[in-house]
Amino acid sequence: MSTLLEIKSSVLRQVQVCPSFRRRTEDEPASSSTEVQEPAAGAWKPGDGVEFFAQMRLILKKGESRQGLPCPEVLLHSSSPAPTEPVDPSRGLRALTQEEVDDQGALLSYLQQVFGTSPEEHAEAVEHVKKAKAPTYALKVSVMRAKNLLAKDPNGFSDPYCMLGILPASGTLREQGPHKEQRFSFRKGSKRGGPLPAKCIQVTEVKSSTLNPVWKEHFLFEIEDVSTDQLHLDIWDHDDDVSLVEACRKLNEVIGLKGMSRYFKQIVKSARTNGTAGPTEDHTDDFLGCLNIPIREVPVAGEDRWFKLEPRSNASRVQGDCQLVLKLITTQRDTSMSQRGRSGFLSYLLLLSRLLQFEHQAEEPNSSSWRGELSGPAATVLCLHGAQSNLSALQLAVLHWQVSSRHHQTRTLDYGYLLGLLEDMQAHWEEAASLPQEQEEGLADSFSAFCEFGLRLLRQLRDYFPATNSTAVYRLELLLKCLGKLQLFQPSFEICPFETELNMDIAAALKRGNREWFDKLLNSQSPREQPGPQRLAGLVKLADTVYEDLQSCYGIYASLFHSILKIDFFTLTFRQLERLVAEEAWVLIEELSPKMTLEVASGLFELYLTLADIQCFWSSIPGRDSRSLALAGIHAPFLPAVKLWLQVLRDQAKWRLQGAVDVDTLEPMDSSSKHSSSAATASLCFSHIQELWARLAWPDPAQAQGLGTQLSQDLCEAALFYTELLRKKVDTQPGAAGEAVSEPLCVVLNDVELLRKAAGQALRGLAWPEGAPGLKGVLPRPLLSCMQALDEDLQREARTVTAHLTSKMVGDIRKYVQHISLSPDSIQNEEAMAPLLKYLDEKLALLNASLVKENLSRVLEALWELLLQAILQALGANRDVSADFYGRFHFTLEALVNFFHAEGQGLPLESLRDGSYKRLEEELRLHQCSTRECIEQYYLDKLKQRSLEHNRFGRLSVRCHYEAAEQRLVVEVLHAADLLPLDANGLSDPFVIVELGPPHLFPLVRSQRTQVKSRTLHPVYDELFYFSVPAEACRRRGACVLFTVMDHDWLSTNDFAGEAALGLGSIGGVARPQVGGSAKAGQPVTLHLRRPRAQVRSALRMLEGRNNKEAQEFVKRLKELEKYMEADP
Repeated sequence: MSTLLEIKSSVLRQVQVCPSFRRRTEDEPASSSTEVQEPAAGAWKPGDGVEFFAQMRLILKKGESRQGLPCPEVLLHSSSPAPTEPVDPSRGLRALTQEEVDDQGALLSYLQQVFGTSPEEHAEAVEHVKKAKAPTYALKVSVMRAKNLLAKDPNGFSDPYCMLGILPASGTLREQGPHKEQRFSFRKGSKRGGPLPAKCIQVTEVKSSTLNPVWKEHFLFEIEDVSTDQLHLDIWDHDDDVSLVEACRKLNEVIGLKGMSRYFKQIVKSARTNGTAGPTEDHTDDFLGCLNIPIREVPVAGEDRWFKLEPRSNASRVQGDCQLVLKLITTQRDTSMSQRGRSGFLSYLLLLSRLLQFEHQAEEPNSSSWRGELSGPAATVLCLHGAQSNLSALQLAVLHWQVSSRHHQTRTLDYGYLLGLLEDMQAHWEEAASLPQEQEEGLADSFSAFCEFGLRLLRQLRDYFPATNSTAVYRLELLLKCLGKLQLFQPSFEICPFETELNMDIAAALKRGNREWFDKLLNSQSPREQPGPQRLAGLVKLADTVYEDLQSCYGIYASLFHSILKIDFFTLTFRQLERLVAEEAWVLIEELSPKMTLEVASGLFELYLTLADIQCFWSSIPGRDSRSLALAGIHAPFLPAVKLWLQVLRDQAKWRLQGAVDVDTLEPMDSSSKHSSSAATASLCFSHIQELWARLAWPDPAQAQGLGTQLSQDLCEAALFYTELLRKKVDTQPGAAGEAVSEPLCVVLNDVELLRKAAGQALRGLAWPEGAPGLKGVLPRPLLSCMQALDEDLQREARTVTAHLTSKMVGDIRKYVQHISLSPDSIQNEEAMAPLLKYLDEKLALLNASLVKENLSRVLEALWELLLQAILQALGANRDVSADFYGRFHFTLEALVNFFHAEGQGLPLESLRDGSYKRLEEELRLHQCSTRECIEQYYLDKLKQRSLEHNRFGRLSVRCHYEAAEQRLVVEVLHAADLLPLDANGLSDPFVIVELGPPHLFPLVRSQRTQVKSRTLHPVYDELFYFSVPAEACRRRGACVLFTVMDHDWLSTNDFAGEAALGLGSIGGVARPQVGGSAKAGQPVTLHLRRPRAQVRSALRMLEGRNNKEAQEFVKRLKELEKYMEADP
């Protein structure tokens, strides 16, 4: 207790002359903390498609968060308070003892609170202060610089120096004259005042030729009476060879500083006489200004300020300012520590420690954001003690660091505060001289203790500075900056506080921390004592945790360690953890490979995906190569498990589709979709399979091709399996009576289309890397073949469903077409076809609402074909009707074209006017033609057919020209080749019939024939035929020469071998001169034999329906020819 009393007593003496400081307080609101718990995922059961795909979705979701390099904004999702750091009360400074107590000051009430004394003890301490001997004071004066002085020399400059000393109370009296006021000056003569009352005189260096001198010289003056003594300073311009400066210096060398006042008169006299006794010469220096500063006005904490120079009398002319640093200190105190010679450095350290403990207790119990803010009384005590103990700015900075860094290890402080202390100490370290060895050793010990504490925290980096907590990450950043500052002090210490480079110690601590963290994780999640199958699930979780930790290392920690300490924390951590995970994985795979089961394969598959993600994470960083990793080649032992898992995937996909179809009602899922629930499930399954393959990313090209091929085949098989399930489902659906548009069929058709798109996209996503470079984006051939085959199958299935859907409308369409055919000629065409258009409009509105665009186009195409066939049947059922009948159907056809085209919103015109449309349009046109026009069209069709045939029925070479003088056509049949074998012996007996047509153009011309060439397929005829016909007839539309090749049979009718037609308009001699002929005399023409096509027979059917004689005779003649023809193969 006496120790505390003595502390209070010594402090009370200092606070009596010290102003109080204001206390600064900051209220920092505490942030709320939230805990997020992740749900545990259960294992899937084999055979349950729903659970299997739910588990697969979790695997895919895990991979989605691993796309690309992590961003700090994503990882830092919590601003809750940082975890509490470990503290050790024994790490602080020990308590004050009686031997270590020194002067300390504070307000009486504050002292009583700090030291916890009773009123009696407090009164005793106060009484002790009153009885104690007053301390001895000294004034530290630093003459720094002056500015804007008067120029006294002819060169426009001065040679200034300062003379300063302490004047007792008697020296402050000013002499009063009747005319002017004068102030004391060191250079005044003794005639007016006798010896100058100076206690101590000091002189600075002379600075030549300047008006802004810089001295930076330091002096110490003893003070007898703080209340009355004052500091006096003169600035002079040095002029004579030997001045007062030299005299003062010589005298100081002999007698020192004490007792100089009694010699001051001799000094002045000697200087004035230039060192001689002659009083006549006056070589005095020029006065530049003076200062008089009462000691009582010097603040306890000292001051650094500019003082304005004063004249020594009202008549003096001076200008400028002088910068002084003043500090009042004590040199002797009536305390036990002063008597034993103990330094103020140690007492300040112990006092600061006590004050920090007291001030910190007033803060939040668990607060880690206290920045060492002291109250007014505490700051006053420390300021008094530091100033009067003559502690330099560097010593004060060192003391605050030593005490605060040790206090931080007992009760957490804000690292920003500690960093500020280090920066303050660094700034003063560069300006001041080195510390005494004892103080430097204490500072080195504090550095070592703080580094040891920091390394212990870094070993448990993930516990105390979690990457998801922005507050903790910021504290880590400040801690690393503190450690970085400590590195800067290493070269400055004579006694190095670090045995090795601090960077090496930090790297070693991080490695040790990584290993401890991994071992703890391994023991908790996948202990080696457990059986392999049980360890597998834990190892999957461990690998996931390692991956997340590596993300945090790269996104959060790496930049901090690299930018502050130049430590590659990510590479250090990745290499270590990757190797540890790889070792555990290799050992477990070797143990489980002989015991491969369904659940083991599932676990190994999930483990491989995470290990592959770790490899990809390393490879995605520029400049990193995964071939040097311990995980390189890890895919090979996982191949059997992956194959087994993909087989399970195939079976589970079918189970999932089966279950989806079973619960499907074949109704749209909602108002925004037109497919059913099972199609959405199938599409999602295929999408998951595609995503899974992308995540698998099997590195071996050959093995990837095998896996990808099998998976694509399984996917195609599942797609067709789904369509079969749909077909069976819709067959069991009861249809509504009289319902022409079946909603279930529409839904099924939409389901098939959605499946086709989803399966195609999934298959495109199953592409695997091939050996040939530069083929990026090109699908492998097996996959492309699989895609094409599946698309054809699904297109065929869609057409089947479409046909089934439109088949319900066939009867109605035929009824409305018949209505058009039976309508009398008296009603308008629009009125006749109005029921049909109304029916189509109603049904297509339903179809448009029920079908997607692709399926609507399919149904429109099917309906269009049904309409064309119905009209063709109607035309075939009505013979020998009026031209208005065919005109009405022609009108109907064009109206239907516009209806189905729908101004570009329906089917394109190209597809509408193709196929059966052409046939129908041709029949309608022919029905509106005369008999002769139909006959001409028959021959025109034969001429058009010539260019469409290939060398299937053989070839015939002929030569034709027209002899204008004789008005006759010359036809030469040369030879034939590659004819059809029509006899049992594999040969034929061919001959050629040559005739001109149409008959009404050449009514008097008879057909001619060649000789029969027996038993050959390459007959040579070389026979010439003449036809007497006018040239004008040969130029008419459809005029041609027709060659018919027949096989001669002796016992039965002749067989038809083929025919060919040659237009007469292009024969030499017939064509006009400006046109020119392509078949001139001497130039043979090769004709390809063919058989009549449908478009040729259409004209024949038109003629069959006519009753006039010309048409009947023409048909009769052709009928006779058709007896010899075989069916068109």
